[in-house]
Amino acid sequence: MATEYIENKLKLLPEKPGCYLMKDITGTVIYVGKSKNLKNRVRSYFKSKQVGRRAELVEEIRDYDIITVSTDKEAFLLEITLIKKYQPYYNVQLKQGTGYPYIEITNERDPQTKLTSVVRKDKGYYFGPYPNVYAAQATLKFIQKVFPLRRCNGFQGRPCLYYHMGQCLGACFKTVDEAEYDQQIKKIKSFLNGDISKVKANLTKQMEQASENLEFERAAEIRDQLKYIEETVEKQKIISNDHTQRDIFNFYVDKSWLSVQIFFIRQAKLLRRETRMFPLTDVTDPEDEFASFIVQFYNQKNRIMPKEVLVPKGLDNASLAEILKVPVRTPQRGTKKSLLDMAKENAKLKLDDKFRLLELGNRKTKGAQKEIFDALGLPYGHIIESFDHSHIQGADPVSALVVFKDGEPDKTAYRKYKLKGEVEHQKGGDEVKNTREVVRRRYSRLLKEHKKMPDLILMDGGQIQIDACEDVLRNELNLNIPVAGMVKDDKHRTNHLLFGDPINGVPLKLIPLDPKSQGFYLMTRIQDEVHRFAITFHRKTHAKNALSSKLDSIKGIGPKTRNKLLREFGSLKKIKEASIDELRAAGLSLTQAQSIKLSL
Repeated sequence: MATEYIENKLKLLPEKPGCYLMKDITGTVIYVGKSKNLKNRVRSYFKSKQVGRRAELVEEIRDYDIITVSTDKEAFLLEITLIKKYQPYYNVQLKQGTGYPYIEITNERDPQTKLTSVVRKDKGYYFGPYPNVYAAQATLKFIQKVFPLRRCNGFQGRPCLYYHMGQCLGACFKTVDEAEYDQQIKKIKSFLNGDISKVKANLTKQMEQASENLEFERAAEIRDQLKYIEETVEKQKIISNDHTQRDIFNFYVDKSWLSVQIFFIRQAKLLRRETRMFPLTDVTDPEDEFASFIVQFYNQKNRIMPKEVLVPKGLDNASLAEILKVPVRTPQRGTKKSLLDMAKENAKLKLDDKFRLLELGNRKTKGAQKEIFDALGLPYGHIIESFDHSHIQGADPVSALVVFKDGEPDKTAYRKYKLKGEVEHQKGGDEVKNTREVVRRRYSRLLKEHKKMPDLILMDGGQIQIDACEDVLRNELNLNIPVAGMVKDDKHRTNHLLFGDPINGVPLKLIPLDPKSQGFYLMTRIQDEVHRFAITFHRKTHAKNALSSKLDSIKGIGPKTRNKLLREFGSLKKIKEASIDELRAAGLSLTQAQSIKLSL
């Protein structure tokens, strides 16, 4: 149901093309979409019954903004820009691009072949991308041996080692004729475009000869080389007699999920394919979402435009062609139509497999997280953060933060904190002051950087830690994030959640979870993970401080010398085992080296 505020805004929507930005309660943009008619599209989010991912999105929407443009093409381009800028949670399908490498023939006076991950507009020749990096590397080495160009850094007045090995044409000491380069480049291009029959026959002959001579290791190397060349260069399916570079897109929709299959056709053969699957959050035509995907697909890093794009019927081919700057066509019959149908069938098969895995996985991840929020009487939230402290009798106090997103650990968001203590005599053993310090540091930084707050904080402890955390959040930072404690029983096993809202008159109480449920399993996993992370960090910190203290106690060894030893040897054991000469080689004087050997 739309709020009264949104209902009033819906009445003001224009019937124009443009983009809309859906926002959650914190004002964070959680979805960006585009439409030819903003009034119909945005209203449909709140006036139609939604299911699945769409329902989740609508439930979180508390506001929206719109940007009107003149044409549908402008809406396409604006949508790409906004998604890149805001990285919305529900626009998950296009946040990651390919990292596959290319083989490049450089555009230079003395060209060379190399592996690259960046496609530049420098008039060089690029082949790929290649999903198997090892195969691409092996193929490049083969090209450099069989079709040499330049492998050195250029003119140096004498032949390089590669020239003597027959893998360089000699740019290192002479001027190589451009015609000689052109001849080699022609052979390389033919090879990478699939003309490998002669090369395969030659390698096969070498492999058989090596086997007959009982050179089995050599035969195995040639066999692997053949395999890599076939995987990198050889294509899978002849589709026509023309050599037009084309990409084929088709999709399949089921249960609010969109599965996209892309076929890459080069030299009249199927080079490779890619699959993308994501939940639909747009409430109307999946064709619009599919069209947006195609535009954004080519806007990613390292995407080379083909000469032609084939799509199923139902899309605005003219608008797509205008944006992509290549012809966009829908075949009606023949081999290309068969390829388009095959792409749709593959999209369906991939989505069917995805559903089977989703059903199994969601019970253990997102479903488990929902059980925790339901037990606490809270609406579902995507992010849970948890803290734990570690110290030895108050020494070297540290704290650790782990983040779980939809039931899965988000390790890139983990954080470590060396605690400073709030008063001079503070040694680190005071859990309340440790909690206050780390909570203040964590969430004041998120506020400063305008980043999204978690939906729930789980403290590894009881009421003392909860009270300390809530005091900092409510009274210092003016934040209203739910806080619960993970309570252990007498046998130090996680037993209950402790939760309440004392500020609003709801006392803290123990909330049990079914020990056999996925929610209980997730709670114990979070507690184990934050404890592991804190302990590991503390051990490293304590060991480093103990080593520094031991060295500081040696006469004649100051902070600079200590740091020099730590960088050189890494541990007290290795310093102890080092000889006088090794210590002096690290920059110590004879007197310092002798002092260390006598003291350790």
